[in-house]
Amino acid sequence: MQHTKSNELFEQALKRIPGGVNSPVRAFRAVGGNPFFAQSAKGAYLHDVDGNAYVDYVCTWGPSILGHASEPVLGALRKALEAGTSFGVPGPLEVEMAERICQSLPSVEKVRMCNSGTEATMSCLRLARGYTKRDRIIKFEGCYHGHVDALLVKAGSGALTLGCPDSAGIPAAVAADTICLPFNDAAAFQKVMTEMGDTIAAVILEPVPANAGLILPDPDFLKLLRTETTRCGAVLIFDEVMTGFRLARGGAQEILGIKPDLSAFGKVIGGGLPVGGFGGRADIMDWLAPLGPVYQAGTLSGNPLAMAAGIAQLETLFKEDGFARLEKIGAALENVFQSALKKCGRPCSFTRIGSMFCLYFTEQPIRNLEDVKTADLEAFRKYFHVMLENNVYVPPSQFETCFLSLAHGEVELEITAKALAKALS
Repeated sequence: MQHTKSNELFEQALKRIPGGVNSPVRAFRAVGGNPFFAQSAKGAYLHDVDGNAYVDYVCTWGPSILGHASEPVLGALRKALEAGTSFGVPGPLEVEMAERICQSLPSVEKVRMCNSGTEATMSCLRLARGYTKRDRIIKFEGCYHGHVDALLVKAGSGALTLGCPDSAGIPAAVAADTICLPFNDAAAFQKVMTEMGDTIAAVILEPVPANAGLILPDPDFLKLLRTETTRCGAVLIFDEVMTGFRLARGGAQEILGIKPDLSAFGKVIGGGLPVGGFGGRADIMDWLAPLGPVYQAGTLSGNPLAMAAGIAQLETLFKEDGFARLEKIGAALENVFQSALKKCGRPCSFTRIGSMFCLYFTEQPIRNLEDVKTADLEAFRKYFHVMLENNVYVPPSQFETCFLSLAHGEVELEITAKALAKALS
Protein backbone atom coordinates (compact mmCIF):
# COMPACT_ATOMS: atom_id res chain seq x y z
CA MET A 1 0.00 0.00 0.00
CA GLN A 2 1.49 3.34 -1.10
CA HIS A 3 1.32 6.54 0.97
CA THR A 4 3.57 8.77 -1.12
CA LYS A 5 1.24 11.77 -1.32
CA SER A 6 0.28 11.50 2.36
CA ASN A 7 3.96 11.47 3.37
CA GLU A 8 4.64 14.53 1.23
CA LEU A 9 1.70 16.38 2.73
CA PHE A 10 2.83 15.46 6.25
CA GLU A 11 6.32 16.81 5.61
CA GLN A 12 4.78 20.07 4.39
CA ALA A 13 2.39 20.20 7.35
CA LEU A 14 5.25 19.74 9.83
CA LYS A 15 6.69 23.05 8.67
CA ARG A 16 3.51 25.05 9.28
CA ILE A 17 1.39 23.14 11.83
CA PRO A 18 2.69 22.05 15.27
CA GLY A 19 3.34 18.33 14.97
CA GLY A 20 1.86 18.44 11.49
CA VAL A 21 -1.69 17.96 12.81
CA ASN A 22 -4.53 20.04 14.23
CA SER A 23 -5.41 17.50 16.93
CA PRO A 24 -2.67 15.44 18.65
CA VAL A 25 -3.91 11.86 18.23
CA ARG A 26 -3.93 12.29 14.45
CA ALA A 27 -0.12 12.35 14.46
CA PHE A 28 0.12 8.56 14.95
CA ARG A 29 2.68 9.12 17.73
CA ALA A 30 1.25 6.23 19.77
CA VAL A 31 1.61 3.73 16.92
CA GLY A 32 4.51 5.12 14.93
CA GLY A 33 4.68 6.08 11.28
CA ASN A 34 3.05 8.96 9.44
CA PRO A 35 -0.68 9.65 9.27
CA PHE A 36 -2.54 9.25 6.00
CA PHE A 37 -4.39 12.26 4.60
CA ALA A 38 -8.04 11.87 3.64
CA GLN A 39 -9.28 12.88 0.21
CA SER A 40 -12.91 11.98 0.76
CA ALA A 41 -15.27 9.78 2.73
CA LYS A 42 -18.46 7.95 1.81
CA GLY A 43 -20.54 5.44 3.71
CA ALA A 44 -18.31 3.19 5.81
CA TYR A 45 -15.14 4.15 3.95
CA LEU A 46 -12.34 6.72 4.09
CA HIS A 47 -10.41 7.38 0.88
CA ASP A 48 -6.90 8.83 1.14
CA VAL A 49 -4.96 11.05 -1.24
CA ASP A 50 -3.04 8.03 -2.57
CA GLY A 51 -6.19 6.25 -3.68
CA ASN A 52 -6.42 3.77 -0.79
CA ALA A 53 -9.79 2.94 0.76
CA TYR A 54 -10.31 1.94 4.39
CA VAL A 55 -13.24 0.49 6.30
CA ASP A 56 -13.54 3.23 8.90
CA TYR A 57 -14.07 2.44 12.58
CA VAL A 58 -13.27 5.98 13.72
CA CYS A 59 -16.26 7.67 12.04
CA THR A 60 -14.67 11.09 12.71
CA TRP A 61 -14.58 10.07 16.41
CA GLY A 62 -18.30 9.43 16.55
CA PRO A 63 -20.36 11.94 14.54
CA SER A 64 -20.78 9.86 11.36
CA ILE A 65 -23.43 7.59 12.80
CA LEU A 66 -25.32 7.32 9.49
CA GLY A 67 -22.05 6.84 7.61
CA HIS A 68 -19.95 9.45 5.87
CA ALA A 69 -21.62 11.94 3.51
CA SER A 70 -25.10 10.51 4.02
CA GLU A 71 -27.68 11.92 1.63
CA PRO A 72 -30.06 13.19 4.36
CA VAL A 73 -27.26 15.27 5.86
CA LEU A 74 -25.91 16.49 2.51
CA GLY A 75 -29.42 17.42 1.35
CA ALA A 76 -30.08 19.40 4.52
CA LEU A 77 -26.75 21.18 4.17
CA ARG A 78 -27.41 22.15 0.54
CA LYS A 79 -30.73 23.70 1.52
CA ALA A 80 -29.30 25.49 4.55
CA LEU A 81 -26.28 26.77 2.63
CA GLU A 82 -28.46 28.57 0.13
CA ALA A 83 -30.12 30.47 2.99
CA GLY A 84 -26.83 31.67 4.48
CA THR A 85 -23.97 30.34 6.61
CA SER A 86 -24.40 32.47 9.73
CA PHE A 87 -26.92 35.02 10.93
CA GLY A 88 -25.86 36.44 14.30
CA VAL A 89 -29.53 36.41 15.34
CA PRO A 90 -31.75 33.47 16.35
CA GLY A 91 -32.97 31.07 13.67
CA PRO A 92 -35.79 28.52 13.62
CA LEU A 93 -33.44 25.53 13.38
CA GLU A 94 -32.05 26.34 16.83
CA VAL A 95 -35.53 26.02 18.30
CA GLU A 96 -36.16 22.77 16.44
CA MET A 97 -32.90 21.28 17.71
CA ALA A 98 -33.69 22.34 21.28
CA GLU A 99 -37.10 20.68 21.05
CA ARG A 100 -35.61 17.43 19.74
CA ILE A 101 -33.02 17.25 22.51
CA CYS A 102 -35.49 18.06 25.29
CA GLN A 103 -38.09 15.61 23.99
CA SER A 104 -35.47 12.84 23.78
CA LEU A 105 -33.92 13.23 27.22
CA PRO A 106 -36.21 13.57 30.27
CA SER A 107 -33.34 15.10 32.27
CA VAL A 108 -33.09 18.06 29.89
CA GLU A 109 -35.71 20.76 30.36
CA LYS A 110 -33.70 23.52 28.70
CA VAL A 111 -30.64 23.42 26.44
CA ARG A 112 -28.13 25.85 25.00
CA MET A 113 -26.05 25.25 21.89
CA CYS A 114 -22.33 25.99 21.58
CA ASN A 115 -19.56 24.97 19.18
CA SER A 116 -17.64 22.06 20.71
CA GLY A 117 -17.71 19.42 23.39
CA THR A 118 -14.97 21.26 25.26
CA GLU A 119 -17.12 24.40 25.32
CA ALA A 120 -20.10 22.36 26.54
CA THR A 121 -18.29 20.78 29.50
CA MET A 122 -16.59 24.06 30.39
CA SER A 123 -19.97 25.78 30.45
CA CYS A 124 -21.49 23.02 32.59
CA LEU A 125 -18.77 23.52 35.20
CA ARG A 126 -19.14 27.28 35.28
CA LEU A 127 -22.89 26.96 35.55
CA ALA A 128 -22.67 24.40 38.35
CA ARG A 129 -20.25 26.58 40.31
CA GLY A 130 -22.44 29.63 39.83
CA TYR A 131 -25.58 27.77 40.84
CA THR A 132 -24.12 26.10 43.95
CA LYS A 133 -21.79 28.98 44.92
CA ARG A 134 -19.08 26.36 45.50
CA ASP A 135 -15.71 25.83 43.83
CA ARG A 136 -14.64 22.19 44.15
CA ILE A 137 -15.38 19.61 41.50
CA ILE A 138 -14.84 15.87 41.23
CA LYS A 139 -13.76 14.13 38.02
CA PHE A 140 -12.54 10.59 37.34
CA GLU A 141 -9.24 9.23 36.07
CA GLY A 142 -9.28 8.53 32.34
CA CYS A 143 -12.41 10.60 31.69
CA TYR A 144 -11.61 13.26 29.11
CA HIS A 145 -13.85 16.31 28.96
CA GLY A 146 -12.05 18.39 26.37
CA HIS A 147 -9.10 20.69 26.89
CA VAL A 148 -10.63 22.65 29.77
CA ASP A 149 -7.93 23.82 32.19
CA ALA A 150 -9.63 22.52 35.33
CA LEU A 151 -10.34 19.14 33.72
CA LEU A 152 -6.95 18.26 32.22
CA VAL A 153 -6.10 16.31 35.35
CA LYS A 154 -5.44 12.59 34.77
CA ALA A 155 -7.40 12.92 31.55
CA GLY A 156 -7.84 10.38 28.78
CA SER A 157 -7.91 10.63 24.99
CA GLY A 158 -4.98 12.43 23.33
CA ALA A 159 -3.41 13.47 26.63
CA LEU A 160 -3.14 9.85 27.73
CA THR A 161 -2.03 8.72 24.27
CA LEU A 162 0.95 11.09 24.40
CA GLY A 163 1.93 9.86 27.84
CA CYS A 164 1.12 13.12 29.66
CA PRO A 165 -2.37 13.01 31.19
CA ASP A 166 -1.89 16.55 32.48
CA SER A 167 -0.87 19.64 30.52
CA ALA A 168 1.74 22.36 30.77
CA GLY A 169 0.39 25.89 30.81
CA ILE A 170 -2.22 25.29 33.48
CA PRO A 171 -1.58 27.16 36.74
CA ALA A 172 -1.63 24.94 39.82
CA ALA A 173 -4.30 27.19 41.32
CA VAL A 174 -6.67 26.45 38.44
CA ALA A 175 -6.54 22.69 39.06
CA ALA A 176 -6.40 23.00 42.86
CA ASP A 177 -10.16 22.65 43.21
CA THR A 178 -10.31 19.55 41.01
CA ILE A 179 -10.47 16.26 42.90
CA CYS A 180 -9.62 13.27 40.70
CA LEU A 181 -10.78 9.79 41.72
CA PRO A 182 -10.56 6.28 40.21
CA PHE A 183 -13.57 5.40 38.06
CA ASN A 184 -15.86 2.69 39.45
CA ASP A 185 -14.34 3.12 42.94
CA ALA A 186 -17.38 3.60 45.17
CA ALA A 187 -15.39 3.63 48.41
CA ALA A 188 -13.08 6.44 47.28
CA PHE A 189 -16.02 8.54 46.13
CA GLN A 190 -18.02 7.93 49.30
CA LYS A 191 -15.05 8.96 51.44
CA VAL A 192 -14.67 12.30 49.67
CA MET A 193 -18.38 13.07 49.78
CA THR A 194 -18.57 12.19 53.47
CA GLU A 195 -15.64 14.45 54.32
CA MET A 196 -16.29 17.42 52.04
CA GLY A 197 -19.59 16.90 50.23
CA ASP A 198 -20.93 20.31 51.26
CA THR A 199 -18.03 21.99 49.39
CA ILE A 200 -18.49 20.11 46.09
CA ALA A 201 -20.07 22.11 43.27
CA ALA A 202 -20.22 19.31 40.72
CA VAL A 203 -19.32 15.74 39.89
CA ILE A 204 -18.55 15.31 36.19
CA LEU A 205 -17.97 12.07 34.33
CA GLU A 206 -18.46 10.22 31.10
CA PRO A 207 -21.19 7.76 32.14
CA VAL A 208 -19.49 5.33 29.75
CA PRO A 209 -15.84 6.46 29.59
CA ALA A 210 -14.76 6.40 25.95
CA ASN A 211 -11.45 8.24 26.05
CA ALA A 212 -9.34 5.55 27.72
CA GLY A 213 -10.56 2.92 25.34
CA LEU A 214 -14.05 1.93 26.49
CA ILE A 215 -14.92 1.34 30.15
CA LEU A 216 -18.32 0.09 31.27
CA PRO A 217 -19.69 1.55 34.52
CA ASP A 218 -20.75 -0.41 37.56
CA PRO A 219 -24.50 0.35 37.94
CA ASP A 220 -24.18 0.61 41.72
CA PHE A 221 -21.35 3.13 41.29
CA LEU A 222 -23.54 5.42 39.19
CA LYS A 223 -26.43 5.06 41.63
CA LEU A 224 -24.11 6.14 44.44
CA LEU A 225 -23.07 9.24 42.47
CA ARG A 226 -26.70 10.20 42.01
CA THR A 227 -27.59 9.58 45.66
CA GLU A 228 -24.63 11.44 47.13
CA THR A 229 -24.77 14.47 44.83
CA THR A 230 -28.45 14.86 45.66
CA ARG A 231 -27.78 14.53 49.39
CA CYS A 232 -24.98 17.11 49.32
CA GLY A 233 -26.57 19.56 46.89
CA ALA A 234 -23.88 19.04 44.22
CA VAL A 235 -24.64 19.05 40.49
CA LEU A 236 -24.24 15.72 38.69
CA ILE A 237 -22.94 16.30 35.15
CA PHE A 238 -22.93 13.61 32.47
CA ASP A 239 -20.51 14.26 29.62
CA GLU A 240 -22.42 12.60 26.78
CA VAL A 241 -20.39 14.18 23.98
CA MET A 242 -19.48 10.66 22.81
CA THR A 243 -22.54 8.69 23.94
CA GLY A 244 -25.39 11.16 23.45
CA PHE A 245 -27.68 10.05 20.59
CA ARG A 246 -25.20 7.27 19.78
CA LEU A 247 -26.03 4.64 22.39
CA ALA A 248 -29.75 5.42 22.50
CA ARG A 249 -32.21 8.20 21.75
CA GLY A 250 -31.87 9.23 25.39
CA GLY A 251 -28.11 8.67 25.49
CA ALA A 252 -26.23 6.58 28.03
CA GLN A 253 -28.49 7.92 30.77
CA GLU A 254 -31.45 6.16 29.18
CA ILE A 255 -29.63 2.81 29.12
CA LEU A 256 -28.17 3.21 32.59
CA GLY A 257 -31.32 4.56 34.21
CA ILE A 258 -29.61 7.52 35.88
CA LYS A 259 -30.92 11.09 35.54
CA PRO A 260 -28.16 13.73 35.78
CA ASP A 261 -28.72 17.41 36.56
CA LEU A 262 -26.77 18.66 33.54
CA SER A 263 -25.59 16.94 30.35
CA ALA A 264 -23.02 17.92 27.71
CA PHE A 265 -23.55 16.99 24.05
CA GLY A 266 -21.68 17.12 20.75
CA LYS A 267 -20.67 14.84 17.86
CA VAL A 268 -23.91 13.31 16.57
CA ILE A 269 -26.07 16.44 16.97
CA GLY A 270 -23.88 18.24 14.44
CA GLY A 271 -24.08 15.65 11.69
CA GLY A 272 -20.31 15.96 11.18
CA LEU A 273 -20.09 19.73 11.63
CA PRO A 274 -18.57 21.50 14.67
CA VAL A 275 -21.15 21.62 17.44
CA GLY A 276 -21.73 21.30 21.15
CA GLY A 277 -24.61 21.72 23.52
CA PHE A 278 -25.48 21.46 27.19
CA GLY A 279 -28.73 21.26 29.07
CA GLY A 280 -30.54 20.03 32.12
CA ARG A 281 -32.85 21.16 34.90
CA ALA A 282 -34.58 24.45 34.13
CA ASP A 283 -33.82 25.91 37.56
CA ILE A 284 -30.09 25.45 36.91
CA MET A 285 -30.12 26.47 33.23
CA ASP A 286 -31.93 29.70 34.10
CA TRP A 287 -28.79 30.87 35.89
CA LEU A 288 -27.30 31.47 32.44
CA ALA A 289 -27.17 34.97 30.99
CA PRO A 290 -29.30 36.79 29.98
CA LEU A 291 -31.60 35.44 32.73
CA GLY A 292 -28.92 34.87 35.36
CA PRO A 293 -25.40 35.90 36.40
CA VAL A 294 -23.45 33.01 34.75
CA TYR A 295 -22.04 34.30 31.46
CA GLN A 296 -21.74 32.12 28.35
CA ALA A 297 -21.83 33.22 24.73
CA GLY A 298 -20.72 32.35 21.20
CA THR A 299 -21.05 34.09 17.84
CA LEU A 300 -21.55 30.83 15.94
CA SER A 301 -23.59 29.02 18.60
CA GLY A 302 -26.62 27.43 16.92
CA ASN A 303 -25.01 27.87 13.51
CA PRO A 304 -27.65 27.10 10.85
CA LEU A 305 -25.45 24.64 8.94
CA ALA A 306 -24.66 22.59 12.03
CA MET A 307 -28.27 22.67 13.16
CA ALA A 308 -29.55 21.58 9.74
CA ALA A 309 -27.06 18.70 9.51
CA GLY A 310 -27.72 17.58 13.08
CA ILE A 311 -31.51 17.68 12.73
CA ALA A 312 -31.36 15.67 9.49
CA GLN A 313 -29.11 13.07 11.11
CA LEU A 314 -31.27 12.70 14.21
CA GLU A 315 -34.48 12.56 12.19
CA THR A 316 -33.08 9.78 9.98
CA LEU A 317 -31.69 7.89 12.94
CA PHE A 318 -35.02 7.97 14.77
CA LYS A 319 -37.17 7.12 11.74
CA GLU A 320 -35.05 4.17 10.60
CA ASP A 321 -34.94 2.44 13.99
CA GLY A 322 -31.26 3.29 13.95
CA PHE A 323 -30.34 2.19 17.46
CA ALA A 324 -31.73 -1.31 17.02
CA ARG A 325 -29.88 -1.62 13.71
CA LEU A 326 -26.65 -0.36 15.27
CA GLU A 327 -26.96 -2.94 18.05
CA LYS A 328 -27.40 -5.68 15.45
CA ILE A 329 -24.31 -4.53 13.54
CA GLY A 330 -22.37 -4.21 16.80
CA ALA A 331 -23.29 -7.73 17.89
CA ALA A 332 -22.22 -9.12 14.50
CA LEU A 333 -18.91 -7.30 14.69
CA GLU A 334 -18.34 -8.52 18.25
CA ASN A 335 -18.77 -12.06 16.96
CA VAL A 336 -16.12 -11.37 14.33
CA PHE A 337 -13.66 -10.18 16.99
CA GLN A 338 -14.43 -12.94 19.48
CA SER A 339 -14.07 -15.59 16.79
CA ALA A 340 -10.71 -14.19 15.69
CA LEU A 341 -9.47 -14.02 19.28
CA LYS A 342 -10.54 -17.60 19.94
CA LYS A 343 -8.68 -18.86 16.87
CA CYS A 344 -5.45 -17.03 17.68
CA GLY A 345 -5.55 -17.65 21.43
CA ARG A 346 -4.42 -14.09 22.24
CA PRO A 347 -4.99 -12.81 25.82
CA CYS A 348 -7.19 -9.83 25.00
CA SER A 349 -10.16 -8.04 26.51
CA PHE A 350 -12.99 -6.91 24.21
CA THR A 351 -15.49 -4.30 25.38
CA ARG A 352 -18.62 -3.21 23.51
CA ILE A 353 -21.78 -1.27 24.17
CA GLY A 354 -24.04 -0.60 21.21
CA SER A 355 -22.05 0.92 18.34
CA MET A 356 -18.92 1.57 20.43
CA PHE A 357 -16.19 -1.01 21.06
CA CYS A 358 -12.54 -1.45 22.02
CA LEU A 359 -10.01 -4.29 21.83
CA TYR A 360 -7.43 -4.19 24.65
CA PHE A 361 -4.25 -6.22 24.46
CA THR A 362 -4.53 -7.39 28.04
CA GLU A 363 -6.43 -10.19 29.75
CA GLN A 364 -7.13 -7.89 32.69
CA PRO A 365 -10.86 -7.07 33.07
CA ILE A 366 -11.30 -3.37 32.34
CA ARG A 367 -12.95 -1.37 35.15
CA ASN A 368 -10.73 1.73 35.40
CA LEU A 369 -7.69 3.54 34.04
CA GLU A 370 -5.20 1.37 35.94
CA ASP A 371 -6.63 -1.72 34.22
CA VAL A 372 -6.32 0.02 30.85
CA LYS A 373 -2.64 0.73 31.54
CA THR A 374 -1.91 -3.01 31.70
CA ALA A 375 -2.46 -3.24 27.93
CA ASP A 376 0.47 -4.26 25.73
CA LEU A 377 1.05 -1.13 23.64
CA GLU A 378 3.59 -2.79 21.37
CA ALA A 379 1.05 -5.47 20.48
CA PHE A 380 -1.48 -2.75 19.74
CA ARG A 381 1.01 -0.97 17.41
CA LYS A 382 1.46 -4.14 15.38
CA TYR A 383 -2.28 -4.73 15.28
CA PHE A 384 -2.97 -1.15 14.13
CA HIS A 385 -0.51 -1.21 11.24
CA VAL A 386 -1.51 -4.67 9.98
CA MET A 387 -5.17 -3.62 10.04
CA LEU A 388 -4.32 -0.42 8.16
CA GLU A 389 -2.29 -2.28 5.54
CA ASN A 390 -5.30 -4.51 5.03
CA ASN A 391 -7.68 -1.59 4.49
CA VAL A 392 -9.19 -1.28 7.97
CA TYR A 393 -8.76 1.92 9.97
CA VAL A 394 -9.08 1.75 13.75
CA PRO A 395 -8.08 4.60 16.09
CA PRO A 396 -4.29 5.09 16.21
CA SER A 397 -4.16 4.60 19.99
CA GLN A 398 -5.01 1.88 22.49
CA PHE A 399 -6.67 4.63 24.51
CA GLU A 400 -9.42 5.45 22.02
CA THR A 401 -12.80 3.93 21.20
CA CYS A 402 -13.94 2.47 17.88
CA PHE A 403 -17.27 3.47 16.35
CA LEU A 404 -19.73 1.83 13.97
CA SER A 405 -22.18 3.44 11.57
CA LEU A 406 -25.37 2.35 9.87
CA ALA A 407 -23.32 2.10 6.66
CA HIS A 408 -21.27 -0.84 7.98
CA GLY A 409 -22.59 -4.11 6.55
CA GLU A 410 -21.63 -7.68 5.69
CA VAL A 411 -18.98 -6.69 3.15
CA GLU A 412 -17.23 -4.45 5.67
CA LEU A 413 -17.38 -7.16 8.34
CA GLU A 414 -15.82 -9.65 5.94
CA ILE A 415 -12.97 -7.24 5.17
CA THR A 416 -12.51 -6.71 8.91
CA ALA A 417 -12.46 -10.46 9.61
CA LYS A 418 -9.72 -11.04 7.01
CA ALA A 419 -7.64 -8.16 8.37
CA LEU A 420 -8.08 -9.41 11.96
CA ALA A 421 -6.86 -12.89 11.03
CA LYS A 422 -3.59 -11.35 9.89
CA ALA A 423 -3.30 -8.74 12.65
CA LEU A 424 -3.77 -11.25 15.47
CA SER A 425 -1.59 -14.01 14.01
